[in-house]
Amino acid sequence: MAPPDRSLVRLLAGWLPRQRWFGGKDSPIDDLSIGTATELLPGDPGLHHLILDVHQNTTTDQYQVLLGIRSDLPERLRAHAIGRLAGDNGMAGHVYDGAHDPELTRPLLAHMAEQTTIGPLRFRCTPGAEIRTDLDGVPGTAEQSNTSLVFGGTYICKLFRRLSPGVNPDLEVNLALSRVGCAHVPAVHGWIELEDGGGGDPVTLALLSEFLSGATDGWRLALTSVRDWFAQTAPPGPVGTPTAGDAGNAGGDFAAEAERLGAATAEVHRDLAGAFGARQASAAELGALVHGMNEQLDQVGGAVPELRPHVPAIRAAFGAVRTAAGPLPFQRVHGDYHLGQVLRTDTGWTLLDFEGEPARTPGERRALAHPLRDVAGMLRSFEYAARFLLAGDEAPSPEASDALERRAQAWAERNRAAFCDGYAAAGGPDPAAHAALVRAFEFDKAVYEIRYEARNRPSWLPVPLRSLARLAS
Repeated sequence: MAPPDRSLVRLLAGWLPRQRWFGGKDSPIDDLSIGTATELLPGDPGLHHLILDVHQNTTTDQYQVLLGIRSDLPERLRAHAIGRLAGDNGMAGHVYDGAHDPELTRPLLAHMAEQTTIGPLRFRCTPGAEIRTDLDGVPGTAEQSNTSLVFGGTYICKLFRRLSPGVNPDLEVNLALSRVGCAHVPAVHGWIELEDGGGGDPVTLALLSEFLSGATDGWRLALTSVRDWFAQTAPPGPVGTPTAGDAGNAGGDFAAEAERLGAATAEVHRDLAGAFGARQASAAELGALVHGMNEQLDQVGGAVPELRPHVPAIRAAFGAVRTAAGPLPFQRVHGDYHLGQVLRTDTGWTLLDFEGEPARTPGERRALAHPLRDVAGMLRSFEYAARFLLAGDEAPSPEASDALERRAQAWAERNRAAFCDGYAAAGGPDPAAHAALVRAFEFDKAVYEIRYEARNRPSWLPVPLRSLARLAS
């Protein structure tokens, strides 16, 4: 492919900030350049692979784009149009996000099956795997920071939009867990990587995994349970005082699944320790952990006024980590664990997306941590699910709002307890025996959530704030 002309750069600079997966929405683009441009499919339609270098403030991030080119753009692709080129440097026609064009995604499978190399791109197949090449990829509909292509109900290919240096943790962890026979992760079939021109590790561009047909994500199952609980008539007893036990009387009780999910989480943590090892955290590491928690708290407290009344209680909880009793084992963990990262299949729970939190640096995502960090993440997710249906709704009165909040709290308490019971029974460190550590991790996750919602989904901000008020009390 000839060097791209500036008109394409201008089109991309205008299109990129409107994409859900673009991580720099809070700042203008200072400059955009095309780092690599590789032709994957000539003709009409054509497919070109681009790596964009996006400069904002003092940082440069890389994004991956599959650029489709057609002389005539069909109606089904117009929502994904980037613009039109007049023909400079041999490129003419409509340019668009090629990830949404099934005619252009099928070649990705063929290249992985054949393990081809095209320019700086390397297509890889997992040893022993056989990849079908007769399937078209269709993007999933879930809101996320990457783009996932589903190939005929057989494979799912995650395209990492915002790239991290080196091997992506999602590929690294899934391959390692597969090697130790972990039963709670999907099989890896292949991946795509970008050769590092400086001689470092290749950059992971995409991960092809088994598609779990018929599976339902935990977030959807949990919300169904919450909705059913809210629809029940008030339980007997004093008005407005439902308990965790009362929440179990709803027809869509989730507690048994929460307990099984806790057990699956403990088993994955065991396999992660077996694959990557574990060691006792030093006093210096605990100090660095607390410092990082306080640093994030200062940043978010300065930007979100609603957080500030809770800062003293949060800081005190962080300080308690330094005096935690007994040795604390650190190991690889999931890092961004919540109900949207797990699928319920016919055979049990499967864990997905080991990338870590999107706002963390690559080093932070790979850093060892205590496994109860993941437990705290899931406990926070139960709090989210309990209150999500209340976000943006105006209750008819303060009394009604309080009653709904108490119902949400009862549901969260029931499922949090069930998850912890399952986790401890399956061999994980008992959350009840490490209450101070879990509380600190929960606070840290809540602060992260508040930062994320304030930047990306302000209408969701009341969700973490409501549960934070209860946690800080």
